[in-house]
Amino acid sequence: MTDNTMSPRYAAIILDLDGTMVDTIGDFVAALNASLNGCGLASAPPASIRKWIGRGGEHLLREAAAHANQDSRDEVLLQRLRDGFYTHYGVINGQHAQVFDGVEHGLRSWRDAGVALACVTNKPEGHARDLLANKGLDGFFADRVWGGDSLVEKKPSALPLLTACAHMGVLPAQSLMVGDSQTDHGAAVAADMDVALLAWGYNNDQDIVELPAVFHGDNFHSLLAFTGVVARAA
Repeated sequence: MTDNTMSPRYAAIILDLDGTMVDTIGDFVAALNASLNGCGLASAPPASIRKWIGRGGEHLLREAAAHANQDSRDEVLLQRLRDGFYTHYGVINGQHAQVFDGVEHGLRSWRDAGVALACVTNKPEGHARDLLANKGLDGFFADRVWGGDSLVEKKPSALPLLTACAHMGVLPAQSLMVGDSQTDHGAAVAADMDVALLAWGYNNDQDIVELPAVFHGDNFHSLLAFTGVVARAA
């Protein structure tokens, strides 16, 4: 049982997935390097790959091509890398990933406090749903999951966030976007929605505190308290 000692500040919370709820860098490294190797190119170091994440899959692939001393504008190569990456990722998905500390507790506490939850990610929806299920988080979101291929636009467009709000029957002003990158920040600003930014994720090697937000944090427990929900064992 839980005792929620404060009233929720938001009616709904929309969360990013990679770098926000789940540390998926290991999956990215394995899938990208398998794709590079499949094209006859050398593997990229994990530290470099981490720096490339945060601005979408196309940016990741172009950076990988450039690192391998290839033309990052070569669409034939990029398509081969793209096909290989998503194929390998579909097989690897979740095998080298871990849920960040406090995430499950936070999701359960919000749900028990009556806060509506949604996941909006730029990862393909199928991969996102599989990862959530693999990590036991899918029950918190049900059908409220949108990926980068779910709609005609993806983050930093406001469309996914506005779609999620409409689906949950809440206004953007009643909602909080929780993410780890400038892409999440841009989507929230475009949707006129508050945004909370976490320092542990992937922001293309840029300091997340440089982006304005209603909350900056390095742990999920402080985020939970900021939203007005403090759960403890009864």
